[in-house]
Amino acid sequence: MLMEKERNEIVEFGKKMSSQGLSKGTSGNLSCYDPESGYMAIGPSGLGYFETTPEDVVVMDLEGNVIEGGRKPSSEHNLHATVYKHRPEARAVVHTHSTYCTTFACLRQPLKAVHYVISGAGVDEVPCAEYATFGTPELAASVGAAIGDSKALLLANHGLVACGPNMSKAFSLAVNMEFVAEMQWRCMAVGTPAVLTGEEMTAVRVRMQTYGQAKKPGEARDTVGY
Repeated sequence: MLMEKERNEIVEFGKKMSSQGLSKGTSGNLSCYDPESGYMAIGPSGLGYFETTPEDVVVMDLEGNVIEGGRKPSSEHNLHATVYKHRPEARAVVHTHSTYCTTFACLRQPLKAVHYVISGAGVDEVPCAEYATFGTPELAASVGAAIGDSKALLLANHGLVACGPNMSKAFSLAVNMEFVAEMQWRCMAVGTPAVLTGEEMTAVRVRMQTYGQAKKPGEARDTVGY
């Protein structure tokens, strides 16, 4: 079975995504990318995560051709492929309909640096892509136009997409962006949020360079779970 490890991860984290409330029902989707083969493993369309098996996960190329799998792939496979094309360092993508991120997506407002964990996205402000119908090439194009240097992106009236060097970090980023969105919403309910300045965010990124456990030579530190 092609991409067996990645297919198992999609099943595992799909269950986490559902059980942690990041997506309800069959909404949201996950994928992994192997740059050596050029193949992407992605969850099936409309199948509950607790019903999905590794064999249900579909292997495709980034042009939308099915390489292996008997299921219809997620309707958002073009969106995932676009993220990999624009962020070539990404190896996993998590797309959620988490409540607070989706709230700001419906407001078509970006996530701001109301809390320093937004730095995990690699930017001081997570942008919001223009609206397009779900599962369409137009939505994928909107993602490509908006993602820039960010590892996370709101999708207008839709949800969130986050990417990372592996599934665990992409998922953690999605969790942290939901936390930032909730803090932004709660602050706005009380008053005007105090947004961290560019200088303050730069200091956060410098501090993150020494955060966490030491890694092997040449291996990047984990700057997602702070």
